[in-house]
Amino acid sequence: MTAHSHAGERPARRQPLAWAAAGCAALLSACASAPPAPPPAVAVRYTDVGSTGMVAGVGTESQDIVSLTDAMVRDLLASPLMGQISRPPRILVDLEQFEVDGSQRINKALIIDRLRINLQRASAGRLAFVSREALAATSRERELKERGVTDTGTLGRLRVAGVDYLMRGRMVTQDKRSVSNGMVERYTQFSFELIEAGSDLSVWANVYDFQKGGRDDAVYR
Repeated sequence: MTAHSHAGERPARRQPLAWAAAGCAALLSACASAPPAPPPAVAVRYTDVGSTGMVAGVGTESQDIVSLTDAMVRDLLASPLMGQISRPPRILVDLEQFEVDGSQRINKALIIDRLRINLQRASAGRLAFVSREALAATSRERELKERGVTDTGTLGRLRVAGVDYLMRGRMVTQDKRSVSNGMVERYTQFSFELIEAGSDLSVWANVYDFQKGGRDDAVYR
């Protein structure tokens, strides 16, 4: 009777082991089908705007904008035109005079603002710049002065400043992509001209270009 009782208990001892084995198998199956863990986050850091950053592509980037605007400023201020000017000419440099013809999205204000501000600083009073973007605000202020609501201020000017020269610019790109290895290459050209506002005569011009290639490109927004 005792021997029969021990023989009947053997299957009951195997059940916990079977349940444990089934649980391990289920756990291993879940681990195998789980998505991979995301890569560790990279700490944000400052980078030099005149050098290649952490994300780079074949398009126009910060170092290109810095280089091209610096080159334009140096060339214009060193041109013979500057030696022929007796009074500071009034120049219009704004977004409406800059065109983009290419595959890359670019914020034109990054180029126009940096070019205008650096020209104004480097010319040290030899050039004067007209702001048409502020025309609505200055017109309201001029109207208040003309109506006698306010005085004329210390300058006493009540007329809109005329423009002597227009700074025109254009960005053009051309892309190539290999069908065999996925390499992409882009040629980018920036051109600038100084046009006489009264005669449409181009009195100064310069071009800045570069070409980049790589297997991967960046998304520019």
